[in-house]
Amino acid sequence: MSIVLFGGEKGGTGKTTLATNIAAMLAQKGRDVLLLDTDRQGSASAWATVREEDGIEPRVACLQKFGKGLAGQVRDLAGRYDDIVIDAGGRDSMELRYALGVADRAFIPVQPFQFDIWTIRQMDSLVEMAQGYNADLEAFVILNRISPNPAIREGQEALDFLAQEQFEHLALAESMVHDRIAFRKAARGGMSVIEWGDDLKAVQEMTALLGEIFR
Repeated sequence: MSIVLFGGEKGGTGKTTLATNIAAMLAQKGRDVLLLDTDRQGSASAWATVREEDGIEPRVACLQKFGKGLAGQVRDLAGRYDDIVIDAGGRDSMELRYALGVADRAFIPVQPFQFDIWTIRQMDSLVEMAQGYNADLEAFVILNRISPNPAIREGQEALDFLAQEQFEHLALAESMVHDRIAFRKAARGGMSVIEWGDDLKAVQEMTALLGEIFR
């Protein structure tokens, strides 16, 4: 059993996209997976509703949970599912802090723009606090929505920044995900990019991320 969190202090970095894709890929592998939506915007729940209404198999169970009882609820649910994938909102919320307290691995997606990268310092501090009572927590920064245009060097600049900063409580994920229209098309249909199947590079990136999470 594993609890994987996608969260961070910055909105719009693609947390829901990564969480829904990973949840669907786990379900495809025969895992009994729960997608736990702790973001009050409810994007992950909306994705799961579309999937359910369109009868897409395998089914991905999805629940919304908020508030102070979140940590206890996650621990209780962990005994009922093979894996829990948590989509936390893009801000320093009660839900994000409680989720960090129960997760096995946390992935913090950041876009390779300076204002996104600056938020990593705050996340390093939040992870440090969470590891005080969740010593097994591993946390990673993952570059997401990188421009696929090779002439744009923001991805490499972000990597250079992260290497220089040497965050104490965050590691840099080996996987990187580019900004591809396949992610948006798949999401509108309640699918993962693997189910959508029209973009081999997107499939390869998500397959690599899944392998890194569960290595």
